[in-house]
Amino acid sequence: MFAHQTILHRLRHGCQTMAYPDALAPALPDRHGGALRVDGSKCLADCSACVPVCPTQAIARANGQPVALDLGRCIFCAACVEVCPPHAITQTGDHRMAARQRADLMLGKSGGEEVRLAAALEEKLRRLFGRSLRLRQVSAGGCNACEADTNVLGTIGWDLSRFGIQFVASPRHADGLLITGPVSRNMELALRKTYEAVPPPKLVIAVGACAIAGGPFVGHAQVREGAASVVPVDVFIPGCPPHPLTILDGLLRVLGRLEPP
Repeated sequence: MFAHQTILHRLRHGCQTMAYPDALAPALPDRHGGALRVDGSKCLADCSACVPVCPTQAIARANGQPVALDLGRCIFCAACVEVCPPHAITQTGDHRMAARQRADLMLGKSGGEEVRLAAALEEKLRRLFGRSLRLRQVSAGGCNACEADTNVLGTIGWDLSRFGIQFVASPRHADGLLITGPVSRNMELALRKTYEAVPPPKLVIAVGACAIAGGPFVGHAQVREGAASVVPVDVFIPGCPPHPLTILDGLLRVLGRLEPP
């Protein structure tokens, strides 16, 4: 009787998995804000109001130069958006932020106004990982926010496994690593050993401001400044934490499962 009721209950609810990427991506929550955009042409000559309010030193402005923003360091607190008189820094509401190169997350100055989105992996790697990607998640001293949003991808609403992407328990069964956290000193050796245990060729994905550049812990003596200071990183997904849609977009983009921007 109980099994019969369970089946009826599931039938009434139908499919709960979102249709993305076949359908349009769902809108981000209003409080999220999405990626930032920097328009240096709007910067006032004598204004640096955004620089001191940034808690991670993600914003800089040299004399006579427009403002520069490091989206990899940014924790998306929007303090710079609120204090900027000419609105040179704005929120776009765009979930897409993953990049292949660390330099592609530099906005303003010589880096461009918006993030340069990740290109797909080389053809050989796409053939290997494009339909089946196994990742070992490493929490290298994180607060569990990025880890939680990564876990969301395994729920019925997202169903990450339908893309052939799964998290595995052993690095020896993995095609790569998904790293969160700033890499605390007592996790550095563990991360190195985990990386070495993954058979080549392998993919390394840094998720969140901490894993990219140290996040709010940047400069602290007990952490490294992100995963790239310990192991080579192939994909950078900004956020604090990144929205699950941002993480999913980054994974699909590098696997060539999305149209180029």
